[in-house]
Amino acid sequence: MTDFPVKVTPASAPLGAIKSFLAVQENVLNVLPEMAFRQPMVSGRFAHMGWHMVMEPTALRRVMRDNLANYPKSSVTTNILRPAIGDSILLAEGADWRKQHRAAVPVFTPRNIGRLAPYMVRAAQGAVKRIGTTNTRPVNLHDEMVRATFDVISDVTFSGEQGLDRAVVHKSIEDYMAGAARMSFFDLLALPNWVPRPHRIFGSHVVKHMHHLADQAIDDRQNAEPNTIPDLMDLLIDTSDPETGEKLTDLEVRNNLLTFIVAGHETTALALAWACYLVAHDTRVQDKGRAEIAEVTHGAQPDEEHVADLKYVRMIIDEALRLYPPAAFVSRTAQADDVLAGRTINKGDTVMLPFYALHRNHVLWDRPDDFIPERFEDRDQIERFSYMPFGDGPRICIGMRFALQEAIIILASLLQAYEFTPVQGKDPKPVMVLTLRPEGGVWLNARALS
Repeated sequence: MTDFPVKVTPASAPLGAIKSFLAVQENVLNVLPEMAFRQPMVSGRFAHMGWHMVMEPTALRRVMRDNLANYPKSSVTTNILRPAIGDSILLAEGADWRKQHRAAVPVFTPRNIGRLAPYMVRAAQGAVKRIGTTNTRPVNLHDEMVRATFDVISDVTFSGEQGLDRAVVHKSIEDYMAGAARMSFFDLLALPNWVPRPHRIFGSHVVKHMHHLADQAIDDRQNAEPNTIPDLMDLLIDTSDPETGEKLTDLEVRNNLLTFIVAGHETTALALAWACYLVAHDTRVQDKGRAEIAEVTHGAQPDEEHVADLKYVRMIIDEALRLYPPAAFVSRTAQADDVLAGRTINKGDTVMLPFYALHRNHVLWDRPDDFIPERFEDRDQIERFSYMPFGDGPRICIGMRFALQEAIIILASLLQAYEFTPVQGKDPKPVMVLTLRPEGGVWLNARALS
């Protein structure tokens, strides 16, 4: 068995352009040098372009909050995602982003999220039942969590859509992420967007199919009787900018719908899969979490009313997100000269935010590679902008509260029902293409507790 918890082996030094491109085709995190885990910033050049990896909280605050307009998402990021989700709230900038953000904020109020908890409970119960049918055979918790979170997001998005083939939607998303959602060598060279990226051309039929399915679902909903309890699609269709009264266009509804579907199940599934891997290797943590669940729920199914009191379960999830942040590496492009942590940033430089290295930086964290949920007991002691699984600043993930409620309900349901132990020789490998996935799956033994 490999060391626990599994981690990415950093490069001994920063890589050149060609080696970096080859490395990221296998795993984006392969470009992280050892010094990124021990220093506040690492800088270098790719041909004519300067680049900077930032792991210093004050500098990150400037990039993500104080001077946000100077650091839009890089062309690499937008080139990968825009074909699928357009200029949704994730990719839009400036006034366009502000309009969409103002319109979307009411969708994710605590009241609306609380009303969606029954879908999360149902998905959690479904996962518990499926695991029970495996008897003594090992189960891939990554696959189970992907299915559970997709059940949630499809239910809260498409409730009542009997004619929609959700399996087709899911396969379309998986196909896109497996193929088109990769960096092109042309991206690395910063060639203009009109230069075709071959793998995205070949994946365009998948994108068109995704768009058709979403457009059809939106059109059907607009011509249907209103739901008794509005779901995510209803809320997006009906919401409007509180400042101008302007509603989202059909295209904006579609783009944001696809954004929430992709981000809303993939990232939470990964957090849960990694959390299951971590607790399976640590009996103490697993037992402590289970004791809290019993005390809070008194044997009832974990639900929205229990979430606030499941504090240790939340700590487990927080620590899983620290060790394996789903969006482990993002980049920005400086629009004007600036200074970060005393270092000059030139216009056009790429500013990389390697959250994986930030969360394991030896300057910021004690025993950074160890699994210690208790480090989140006092959140006031954690320096802001040193822990950012959902980003931070004005563009912090709008679905964060939704994701945490879902993750707590599902993880508590699993720990209530099963004792998990690792399968020898089946350790996952942390690999990031678009998100940080456990390559090979999270294979665990699950022993029913009743």
